[in-house]
Amino acid sequence: MTPPPSPLQPARKAALAFIIVTVVLDMLALGIIIPVLPKLVESMLGGNTSRAAAVYGWFGFTWALMQFVCSPVLGALSDRFGRRRVILMSNLGLGLDYIVMALAGTVPWLLLGRAISGMFAASISTAYAYIADVTPPEQRAARFGMLGAAFGLGFIIGPALGGELGEYGARAPFWVAAGLSLANALYGYFILPESLPPEKRDSFQWSRANPFASLKLLRSHAELLGLAGVGFLMNFAHFVLPSTMVLYASYRYGWTDRSVGWFLTLVGICSVIVQGGMVRPAVARFGQRRVLLTGLGFGAVGFAIYGLAPTGAWVLVGIPVMALWGLSGPALQGLMSERLGPSEQGKLQGANTSLMGFAGMIAPLTFTGLFSNAIGAHRDWHLPGAPLLLASAVMLIGLLLAWRVARPLAISPLPEPPMPTPID
Repeated sequence: MTPPPSPLQPARKAALAFIIVTVVLDMLALGIIIPVLPKLVESMLGGNTSRAAAVYGWFGFTWALMQFVCSPVLGALSDRFGRRRVILMSNLGLGLDYIVMALAGTVPWLLLGRAISGMFAASISTAYAYIADVTPPEQRAARFGMLGAAFGLGFIIGPALGGELGEYGARAPFWVAAGLSLANALYGYFILPESLPPEKRDSFQWSRANPFASLKLLRSHAELLGLAGVGFLMNFAHFVLPSTMVLYASYRYGWTDRSVGWFLTLVGICSVIVQGGMVRPAVARFGQRRVLLTGLGFGAVGFAIYGLAPTGAWVLVGIPVMALWGLSGPALQGLMSERLGPSEQGKLQGANTSLMGFAGMIAPLTFTGLFSNAIGAHRDWHLPGAPLLLASAVMLIGLLLAWRVARPLAISPLPEPPMPTPID
C-alpha cells in the first residue's frame, strides 16, 4: 500500500512557488527598464553613442560596486535573521530606487538611482539560499534551473513591456517598475514564509560580512575556489549584454527601443525553455559536470554569433544557441552548494554575488570602453562586435578551467528537513 503524502510536501511546494513568483516580479521590474536606460543616458548626452557607451560603463561599475559591498552583508544577515526579511527589504528598496530614476533629470541623478539599485538588489542571492534551504542537495541543480526559468519569465514580459512603454516616454517604464517592486514587497509580506528555522541560523559578525572576508569561504575547498573562478568568468562575459547590447544593436542594426525589447523577450523565451525544461533531464542523464561544460561551449559560440552577425536577422539566429548557455549556471550552482552545509548557503550566495559584483566592476568599463573605441571616428579599424568577441574568448577560458576543476561529489540522498513555521 502506498503511504500517504507527507503534509510537509504541499508546504514545501508552496514555498517554492512563492519565491519563484517573487523572482518573476523582480525580474519583470528590472527587465522593463533595460531597453530604455542606455538610450536615456544617450539622450542626456546629446545623442553621442560613443560618449554614451563610455559613460554607461560607469553605471554598470557603480551598480556592481554596491552589489560587491552590500551583498555579503545581506547574505550574512539572511543567515542570522532569516531569508524573508532580507527579501522584503530588497523589494522595498528597489521600488524606491525606480522612483528616484523616474524623477532623474541629469546623468548624476540617474547614476544615484543605479547605486540604490545595486545596494538593494540582493533578492537574487537570497532567493538561491532560500531554494537551498528547502531543497535536498541532489535536487538543487534542478531547482536552481527553475529559478533561472523564473528570471527568464520576467525577462520575457519585462523588456517587451519596457520597449512598448518607452514609446510613450522614457520615464514611463521606471514608474511601472516601481509599482511592480512595491507590489512585490506587499505580496511577500503577506505570502512568503520563512525558510531558515531559528535553530539553523548563524551568528552575524562584521568580520565575515565584508566583501573580502566573504570570499574566504570560497577557499574552504580547493575545488570550490576553482568553481568560483568559472563563475567569475561567466559573470564577466555576461555583463557584455546589459552594458553594450542595447547601444550595439541600435548603432549597428538601427533597432528601436521596441525592437530591442522584443529581442530580449525572445531571449527570455528561449531561456525559460532551456532552464525550465532542459536542466533537470540533462543533469539526470549526463551529470552536472558535463552539463556545465556543454553550457559554457554554447555560450562561447553564441557570443561569437552576436559579435559577427552582419545583419539583425543573424543576431536572431544566435538566440537559441545563446540560450543553451543557461544550462551551465544551475549546474555550477549545484556543484558549489553541495560542498557546504545549511548554515553556509547564505554566505555562499553572498560570496557568489560579491564575485559577480567584482566582475561587474571590471566588465562594463572593459566592454563599453572597447565598444566606444571600436566605433570611434578616429579609428582606422571599425569593429562594433569587438566586445562580444571578447566575451566569447572569456567563455572559452571558463570552459578550460571548468574542465579541470569541476568534479561532482558523491552524495547520498538526504531526508528532507521539516518546513519551518512562517515568521512574521
